[in-house]
Amino acid sequence: MTGIERVFATTIYSAKLGGPRPRAFIDELRMACRSIAQEDGAGQSWSDQAGYKGYTSYASLDDLPVRNPTFADLCDRLEPHLAEYAAAVEFDMRGLRPEIDSIWINVLEQGGTHTGHIHTNSVISGTLYVDVPDGASAIRFEDPRLAMMMAAPPRKARAAAHNRHFVYVQPSPGTVLLWESWLRHEVPVNMASEDRISVSFNAVLR
Repeated sequence: MTGIERVFATTIYSAKLGGPRPRAFIDELRMACRSIAQEDGAGQSWSDQAGYKGYTSYASLDDLPVRNPTFADLCDRLEPHLAEYAAAVEFDMRGLRPEIDSIWINVLEQGGTHTGHIHTNSVISGTLYVDVPDGASAIRFEDPRLAMMMAAPPRKARAAAHNRHFVYVQPSPGTVLLWESWLRHEVPVNMASEDRISVSFNAVLR
């Protein structure tokens, strides 16, 4: 090999959700998220105990598509995005396809954050953004090699995205982001005065 070749790529997918009446659908999803957040006492309690400033259904509800048909519709709308991502990273699926295994609501209040983490026991993870008010947090992705860069110097302030240790992606309502589940990510402090609402999910191959 001669010259420079970039290897070991980390692929982050971004697209608009699409499907019939996309704006109206996002409005329906917003109302569904708000309604469930108000009714889910167990999720409210878990969020308080975990120090999550806002609400998440992550630990309390595992039946959103059954509970509300809007979430079943969302899963259907996400299927082509998952298939496109799997093709882009060239998974050898051997007759399988990516299917959503879990899905949950996130309502992050002003001052709230979600510390760095990965999603275990899944293949593709992602988020659909419902409300992203002015000042709302971007999502931050971390270079998976960071822990092994013992003596690596810092990167230039304007380094290309593929050379940075951290990459920020600022979504808008209706944006779908997908990544491989082992990729560490976090949500910095939400500086918006209004809630940042999103729906996150994990997919496995079946």
